[in-house]
Amino acid sequence: MPTKPIRVCIILGTRPEAIKLAPVIQQFRRSPAFDTQVVLTGQHKEMVQQVMQLFDLTADHDLDIMQHQQTLTDITCRSLRGLETLFQQIQPQIVLVQGDTTTAFAAAIAAFYQKIPVGHVEAGLRTDDLYNPYPEEANRRLISQVTQLHFAPTTLSVEHLKRSGVVGDIHHTGNTVIDALLTMAERQPACPIPNLDWSQYRTLLATVHRRENWGEPLKDIAQSFLQILDKFPDTALLLPLHRNPTVREPLQAMLGDHPRVFLTEPLDYAELVGAIQRCYLLLTDSGGLQEEAPSLGKPVLVLRETTERPEAIAAGTAQLVGTNPQQVVTTATKLLSDPDAYQTMATAVNPFGDGHAAERILDIVENYFA
Repeated sequence: MPTKPIRVCIILGTRPEAIKLAPVIQQFRRSPAFDTQVVLTGQHKEMVQQVMQLFDLTADHDLDIMQHQQTLTDITCRSLRGLETLFQQIQPQIVLVQGDTTTAFAAAIAAFYQKIPVGHVEAGLRTDDLYNPYPEEANRRLISQVTQLHFAPTTLSVEHLKRSGVVGDIHHTGNTVIDALLTMAERQPACPIPNLDWSQYRTLLATVHRRENWGEPLKDIAQSFLQILDKFPDTALLLPLHRNPTVREPLQAMLGDHPRVFLTEPLDYAELVGAIQRCYLLLTDSGGLQEEAPSLGKPVLVLRETTERPEAIAAGTAQLVGTNPQQVVTTATKLLSDPDAYQTMATAVNPFGDGHAAERILDIVENYFA
């Protein structure tokens, strides 16, 4: 008599989670060993749906928690309440969460309250500064305390977890974002931006959204961009704007009138991969782009004071430049002026994985129940 499939519940709420969990969902749904339930919290909506469609995925449940101007408390409380009810209904045998979002934190706690084992994808990232990035550093540390299966992307993240004395099994898997990226890059996706001729300019791709960069740091970053454009007339800036008005309005005010600045709505994931393939270098406060861009041979300047991905700095695929205009402009100038410096970063080996992380995660979870 065949064994009943293992009921696994995969929780996501934001676009980065959707991208990084897409390869995991695909692996689990293909396996007859698992009954896979995909749950959206609704922390983000449109951006998550874009990713789900790109990877031909559907959700089984949607908590639809999103509210206008929701706070971290709102997201946590509404996710906890919704997941408590859902877990009691579907009785998962394991819950998988990804990264360091408030959705991931709430899902891990909700599973813990029901005594359901937690598997944490992208476990072990650390800056050792509780408020930088905020709230992500606290979220990932708290998730680690209630996790049974830690899926660490790098050897350094394995060491972080060992040093923390966490309970549960630690596995070095690589990062699933590389699985997703390589799958999408094979499609050679287009990235049409009105009036931007990719062949005319060395295009700088920038993304800015971190809470710790709100206010004066954001203005410093925008000033850096203007100085770089002024210094290098053969460059253009592509800046997809975050939907949060706290981020987009200052950037629009400072950059919106520049003829070589292209402000757009958020790119869908395929367009973003297409933009990475076509751009010259990236300036970003994103965590995921620090992992993705090196796989496509693009240097990354990290617009933050700290990074939980020091492997990129050590490997030479990224440089930490903060938000001080002088530092940002000086570093960008070196890459835009010195072909050898650029080539050194562009050809450095990406430390974040080989594109097979999701397969390893599937095998580990299956063996956990063997």
